[in-house]
Amino acid sequence: MSLFDTLKLATYGIVDYGYTTEAIPATLDNYNSWIDDNNHLPLVYLEGLRQEKRQSLKEHWPLFESALVFLFSYHDTHNKLQALYQNDPSWNGLKLASYTLGFEGIDYHHKIKENLIEIGESLKLTHEGLEYKLTLDTHPVLERDLAMRAGIGWFGKNSMLINRHHGSFFIIGSLLLNKKIQNVELKSIETDHCGQCTRCIDACPTDAIDPVSRTIVAKDCISTFTIEQFRLDTVPSEKMTLKEGTIFGCDICQDVCPWNKRRDRLQTSSHIDFKDENQKKILNFFLKREVKVLAEDLNTLSEGAFKRLFKNTSFERSGRRGLYKNIILYLKELNILS
Repeated sequence: MSLFDTLKLATYGIVDYGYTTEAIPATLDNYNSWIDDNNHLPLVYLEGLRQEKRQSLKEHWPLFESALVFLFSYHDTHNKLQALYQNDPSWNGLKLASYTLGFEGIDYHHKIKENLIEIGESLKLTHEGLEYKLTLDTHPVLERDLAMRAGIGWFGKNSMLINRHHGSFFIIGSLLLNKKIQNVELKSIETDHCGQCTRCIDACPTDAIDPVSRTIVAKDCISTFTIEQFRLDTVPSEKMTLKEGTIFGCDICQDVCPWNKRRDRLQTSSHIDFKDENQKKILNFFLKREVKVLAEDLNTLSEGAFKRLFKNTSFERSGRRGLYKNIILYLKELNILS
């Protein structure tokens, strides 16, 4: 008897899941070396207590005995966005991380948290004494390593978790459990299937990928610069470039991955229609009007007005200033602004 109804999981966008009882990350030494070498900077919140809590799931939650790990896919949204870039004449040349339009355009933390709570509560009905703690990428958990320990992917050279059947366009969400459970398969750790491929490394415009440790030099990463650094006077690293129009997040190293290309070939639809109101609002504001007009609007909007406009989306957290900073750099690189 299976622990879950796979059709029910599919309604949450879950494409795979795994289970592990291992509390200590398999790649812990790599993580600690990454911090010690300061390759995490400017992400200082990864240091100190939050680094200590990542040493073991029991440091984060002392009741830990096992974990269920789920992959929430947004690959179909990614394909729609790629189709828009290629075929929509109103596209202005800017690009967004495709997860921002996934999950109905709502911040994935909100959507996935709701889904994990539903799953956790349903498990409590059938497992006496069960308690759970949900985790997402905002918690002090090495979530990609946790998914690897659960047997649902391996670390790509770009540090992303890759699943053989579903590529890497997914969000990882987990339930830490206070007991071990039955009727769930214990999968072995997935073999590394990257081989000699270096497409992600070659494609990264800022050389931010360290292929030996399979980590990212954060200060050179477009995602770090465009999402995590909010100040208007942020000085970009010498390697930073936004010439390709990536103003919020970056999908470049995933776009070229053969495992995502393989998943793309299984996609039969090429529709670029985004139906949800948040999706339409995001597209119309950022991608479907002249970039200089967008920059002017961001310059004149108050921070409060921007956050109200994009409430419950991925852009609420970064705020107006960070996006304005990104677009100004893009325009300067194209010599549209001096």
